[in-house]
Amino acid sequence: MKELLRSTDPTIIAFASALLEGEDIDCFQMDVNMSILEGGIGIFPRRLMVRSDDYDAALRVVRDNDIDLGQ
Repeated sequence: MKELLRSTDPTIIAFASALLEGEDIDCFQMDVNMSILEGGIGIFPRRLMVRSDDYDAALRVVRDNDIDLGQ
């Protein structure tokens, strides 16, 4: 698994996940529980992970849609 993007904005993660799923690219959100523990104030970023084999295609998808990678 490789980190595709990182953001404190859950809408960006949801949007990117929907785009990737539309392209049949599996993705996984990490650090969701940590951001819940913080009380939703947005201190800890969530990470969106993809398989290493899908990384290049996933990167094209998020860049084509002007999504900030946050890295």
